[in-house]
Amino acid sequence: MTAIAVTIAGSDSGGGAGIQADLKAFSARGVYGASVLTALTAQNTLGVTAIHDVPEDFVRAQMDAVYSDLAVNATKIGMLSVPATIKAVSAGLKAHATGPVVLDPVMVAASGDPLLVSEAVSTLVEELFPLADVITPNLHEAAHILGTDAADSEDAMRDQAHRLIEMGARAVLLKGGHGSGAECADLLLSASGERWFRAPRHETTNTHGTGCTLSSTIAAELAKGSPLETAVEVAKSYITDAIAAADTLDIGKGHGPVHHFHAFWR
Repeated sequence: MTAIAVTIAGSDSGGGAGIQADLKAFSARGVYGASVLTALTAQNTLGVTAIHDVPEDFVRAQMDAVYSDLAVNATKIGMLSVPATIKAVSAGLKAHATGPVVLDPVMVAASGDPLLVSEAVSTLVEELFPLADVITPNLHEAAHILGTDAADSEDAMRDQAHRLIEMGARAVLLKGGHGSGAECADLLLSASGERWFRAPRHETTNTHGTGCTLSSTIAAELAKGSPLETAVEVAKSYITDAIAAADTLDIGKGHGPVHHFHAFWR
């Protein structure tokens, strides 16, 4: 059987994040990738200059086309910028066999440009938290969802992860990449308990697509049949190496992408 994963997300015309990053990560991990586009962005390494939301009926048509034909083993959800799109995706997930669902609550691009309208946050929580097997917010996204300051310690991360579980999430991977210090620590909180995933922090400005890549790698590993903790462990190692190799690429004038194919390109 060929492992198949679907990404439901926005397009990054610069190729470093969104659908493009997800499909690269799927391929790098040996998984066939299909896609459902939720938005088009005019975007490069310097920022986002325009967003065009795909009509919700067409989002649903894409989902129906993909899931009715392909035997999907896992689904990753990224940029959903407006409530109507979120509701369309929710309805599509309920109508089809999707495999485990990884929800990356994308809110802001690496450049700082907003990708989710503020009124969509509550819709995201109500519609998709109950359907996701794991959510993967970074420190700022978690704080925005909870209406508080970003966690600045591991105790604060633990507290916020528990609060996200109380809001309906089945499992939370709270990413510490936006923190400080020599180590980047991510916390996975689930019914199995808590587990920390740690790696050295690499100093680079080429981190475009980091969150997209991590969540899509988790989905790829789940598609291959790995349990959640194993999928996160593999994804953490993969993204750490992709960040470490990012400076070997020369892409754009701003925040360049991570190196999805660091294990293959020489």
